[in-house]
Amino acid sequence: MRGGVPAFEAKICPPDQLAARRAALPGPVVFTNGCFDIVHRGHVTCLAQARALGGSLIVALNTDASVRRQGKGDDRPVNALEDRAAVIAALESVSLVTWFDADTPLDLILACTPDVLAKGGDWPVERIVGAADVLARGGRVESIAFEHERSTTALLRKIRSL
Repeated sequence: MRGGVPAFEAKICPPDQLAARRAALPGPVVFTNGCFDIVHRGHVTCLAQARALGGSLIVALNTDASVRRQGKGDDRPVNALEDRAAVIAALESVSLVTWFDADTPLDLILACTPDVLAKGGDWPVERIVGAADVLARGGRVESIAFEHERSTTALLRKIRSL
């Protein structure tokens, strides 16, 4: 920690710097995305498995507005983007964290040209945004099977029932 700022904060990368920062990462570079609103065991396990597919892992987060457009509920996200980015950046498996305001991360995928595109097991390969582009460049697309059935929605339902 330097000057009170934890080292992991350096992993937070504005979208307009992603292509340049990606160039400095050891390959193969893996890309995944999501809301990661209330991080749970399922999230961290999936991220660790995604990282194991390559030498670096880029995680793109939906902005708060993008999360709201997904219809997850009026009170979502619970945690603001800057907080979600810091928590994800603090994970050992994560190399860079960025964000996108669109409904999908396609522009980021095209900008950073990952070698591997990964999503959780609830996403079949043919539905993963950017899959065709990554495959056309000779990359891989992986749908990572869930080891721990967890969901933020279920967790919030449990909290609210207390």
